[in-house]
Amino acid sequence: MHAPHEAEPVAEWLTSLGWQARIVRYPVESKHPAPLNAVREAIAAERASGATTVGVLGFSAGGHLAGHAALATDSAPDQRPDFAVLAYPVTSMLVAPHVGSRTVLVGADEELAARVSLPQLVGRQAPPMFLWHTVRDPVVSVQHSYLLAQALATSGVAHELHVFPGDVHGIGLAEGTHAAAWTSLCADWLARRGSP
Repeated sequence: MHAPHEAEPVAEWLTSLGWQARIVRYPVESKHPAPLNAVREAIAAERASGATTVGVLGFSAGGHLAGHAALATDSAPDQRPDFAVLAYPVTSMLVAPHVGSRTVLVGADEELAARVSLPQLVGRQAPPMFLWHTVRDPVVSVQHSYLLAQALATSGVAHELHVFPGDVHGIGLAEGTHAAAWTSLCADWLARRGSP
C-alpha cells in the first residue's frame, strides 16, 4: 500500500529545502517490472520537462523501488536518477527477505529474486545514496541497509548510512523519535548534491 505519511509530508519537507518534489504513486500488488517502469517513466518525464538533477526517495518497499530505479542496469540514460534516498529500505530478496515484498514482486522465482536484489546490482555506475534505518526494525531488518552500504563501499560509490536507536518501522519523517535527525542529516547531504 501507499502510506500517506510517507508521501505529502515528505514532499512538503523537500519543498521547504528548495527542491521540487512530486509523489509517484506506482502500482502496488504488482509483479516486477510494473513498479520499476512507473518510476522510470516519472524520471524520464522530469528530464523531458527540463530538470537537470533528478533524485528518488522511498520508504520500506518504496525504498527498494527507489534503489532499484537507481541501480537497474537496463534503464535508459534518461530513466536513471542522479541520487537516491532510501529510508528503512528492503534491499535484498535473498538475505532476510521481507516476505510480503518478495511475494508480491517476484513470487517464488529465485533467479528474479537475485536480479532485483540491490546489493547485487551495485557497480561503479551507481549514483550517490543516503540510507537510514533503526537498529531493531521489526519489519525490515537493518541488515538490508548494511548489505547495500557494504556493496556501495566495495564499489567506491559515495553514500551515507545512518542507523538510529529504536525498534520502529514506517515512521516517515520520524518526528518524536531518535530517528528524527535523519531529515537534518539528509538535508545536509542533499545540499552537497548541488542546487535544487
